[in-house]
Amino acid sequence: MRIEVRNGRLIDPARGMDEPRDLFLAEGKVAAEAPPGRLDRSLQADRVIDAKGRWVVPGLIDLHVHLREPGEEYKETIDSGLRAAAAGGFTAVACMPNTTPPNDDRSVTERILRQAGRVRGARVYPVAAITVGREGKHLTEFGDLLEAGAVGFSDDGHCLADAGLFRRALEYARSFDALLLQHAQEPRLTVDALAHEGTRATRLGLRGWPRVAEEAIVARDLLLAGYLDARYHVQHVSSAGTVELIRAAKARGIRVTAEVTPHHLWLTDAAVEDYDTNAKVNPPLREEHDRAALRDALRDGTIDCIATDHAPHSVLEKKIEFDRAAFGIVGLETALPLGLKLVRDRVLTPLRLFETLSTAPARVLHVPGGRLAVGDPADLTVVDPERPHRIDPDAFVSLGRNTPFAGYEVPGRAVATVVGGEVVFELS
Repeated sequence: MRIEVRNGRLIDPARGMDEPRDLFLAEGKVAAEAPPGRLDRSLQADRVIDAKGRWVVPGLIDLHVHLREPGEEYKETIDSGLRAAAAGGFTAVACMPNTTPPNDDRSVTERILRQAGRVRGARVYPVAAITVGREGKHLTEFGDLLEAGAVGFSDDGHCLADAGLFRRALEYARSFDALLLQHAQEPRLTVDALAHEGTRATRLGLRGWPRVAEEAIVARDLLLAGYLDARYHVQHVSSAGTVELIRAAKARGIRVTAEVTPHHLWLTDAAVEDYDTNAKVNPPLREEHDRAALRDALRDGTIDCIATDHAPHSVLEKKIEFDRAAFGIVGLETALPLGLKLVRDRVLTPLRLFETLSTAPARVLHVPGGRLAVGDPADLTVVDPERPHRIDPDAFVSLGRNTPFAGYEVPGRAVATVVGGEVVFELS
């Protein structure tokens, strides 16, 4: 399929570009680029996408998604998750290994990739487990998993709290220049914890989850990563203290990257005031000064990426008592609209927003994409920043409906998603 994308505002953070351009896509790549109306007339398109009044951006990449397959297909499948990603403007997602069985050997990695190849949706990049069974005891076969198609390693949902084992994991990963992604949560400080440790949790009778449970792990890991010169990524940063640790580590040249979720950028622990289980998430929503610090860190580059931590659950696991409800929020179909609100509110520029949603995730994961120069993959998202709508979970492609953003008025959305030169989503 040869596609001409015409009359759009091309926002390409990798090149610092924000200007009107036309693109020609052929054989799965960007084949030509020119000012509007200036493409070579000999280029014959099978299809024209008129992007007038819209933004054309490198395809969004989410480096933290739970697809639930294998094992919990009633929550989400690879098919529904990758189609939901495309509907949200994502051309690629990195899926976490906390499935049943976990992605701790090449057979599971290969199964995920094989199943994803049958789906007309986003690409998938499997993240494999650091330890066998995600039990924190024995390291998996990193080399074998990388050869099978894994792009990094995490025991996501479980923190690798054993410092000696984490050191060995960093050393093992360093031999491949592979990425370790840490779920930073000291388990002995969060036993039975349900919400951020503070006055609100005390008043609601909810066991508190202190910031230091995250910060203690991140501080330890940064020291180890710096000592070993290994690549280290902090998942779903939630506290102002963690931000300061990462900022200081980057200033010292430690190879650390970090992500933040849309819900931590938008919400505080006030969202659990009425025991709303849709706001029950790991790590918990924190206080206003944490939210402000996260926004500042995203703006100045201390935090590299926005990642959804898309965590679908069934109604039976969410519409129950707060202490029994599952942790997690879906995000594939709300991340971009909420990001556009950050632009509208002048928290981020358009260039910075799409750097955090595309260019930086590609760089962190060492995967193709994140830019739209000639020769790059034809993975792109067409965004209508002036198409306001109300977030409606019943309209999600995802099987998950668990979002605290239901009813939010948002300024825009993805209207077309192109993966490898094929239109995999288009809004009528």
